[in-house]
Amino acid sequence: MNPIIAIAFGGAFGAVLRFLVSSGVYHWLGRGFPYGTIAVNILGSFLIGLLTEALILQKVAFSLEYRSAILIGLFGSFTTFSTFSLDTVMLIEQGNLTKALANVLVSVSVCVFAVWLGLLVGRGLFSHTGGTVQLMSVSLPYALYVVNIIGAFLIGFLSALLMSKISLLDEHKAVLLIFLSGVFIVLSSLYVMLHGIEEGFQLKDDINSLLSIVVANALLCGAFVWAGLWTGNQV
Repeated sequence: MNPIIAIAFGGAFGAVLRFLVSSGVYHWLGRGFPYGTIAVNILGSFLIGLLTEALILQKVAFSLEYRSAILIGLFGSFTTFSTFSLDTVMLIEQGNLTKALANVLVSVSVCVFAVWLGLLVGRGLFSHTGGTVQLMSVSLPYALYVVNIIGAFLIGFLSALLMSKISLLDEHKAVLLIFLSGVFIVLSSLYVMLHGIEEGFQLKDDINSLLSIVVANALLCGAFVWAGLWTGNQV
């Protein structure tokens, strides 16, 4: 895939996610403060730190196009420095200097902390036995499973928490949730399969083992999307 097309695809996906998350947060907490912008920037900062460790620093055989689609396209459009800057200037022009200063301090300090926390979590997961564990002669990539279920849980949780605040028909909400979950499960399963090949699995000789770790990933992600939905509905 052409890198430009990959980034464009990831960017479109990230822009939709940013709209859903920020709109839901604004409907939930109001527009007296740029809560929506802060929320997407903190969440995006944590995830980009976590996935930088998982996708790049671990040197898994994930093509440059897919890495660009996720790290540049998806998170480049999901997080937004320009909107943060505009929110800050608007607060200053309205005379809300305290809120403007709070926006700068929270956005900068908390987002930097979130990136560091994401990297720390990723390094912790991969620091022991390369992020894998042997179970019944199959090398299970538990670190990747944890990264993937964090994403799956967030998809379910944010969907339940925020879609109730957005004016969409129930049918459209269901289609959007299925689409987001399906794309995430497919891409995360592809990542797990590539990791297995990187670890020495052969498509011809180890197809059953590869299918086992991919199916396990899909089931775990599906379960944690549901867990996120349930948790969001309880909040």
